[in-house]
Amino acid sequence: LEVDGEGGWERHRHEACYAVVETSGSQERVVVGDVIVADKVHGVDVGHEVVLDKVLLVGSRAHTEIGRPYVPSVAVRLRVEEITKDAKVTVFKKKRRKGYQRTRGHRRQLTLMRVLAIDF
Repeated sequence: LEVDGEGGWERHRHEACYAVVETSGSQERVVVGDVIVADKVHGVDVGHEVVLDKVLLVGSRAHTEIGRPYVPSVAVRLRVEEITKDAKVTVFKKKRRKGYQRTRGHRRQLTLMRVLAIDF
């Protein structure tokens, strides 16, 4: 495969492609139309568009580009669909024969985002 001037993507710009993005300290493989679940993104509301420029890998059937650590000039556009809470996690502590027990609950805040486009 020959590499073109702009990172090798000139001939593959119209193919279906995927990207691996870093969001909230985790990595997600995304395709246009996917809905990703991430930790709460501060400063956004439902309907806002978010641009993630921390793209670790972008690829199609014919060409793949791996970033070191990120792929330059590639971004993923997302729209915030929903801001919600995760299922409740119950934390129960007990020390046997000591009469000690504690119950705590925790619900993680989540942001659901739909992938609109992968921009080169």
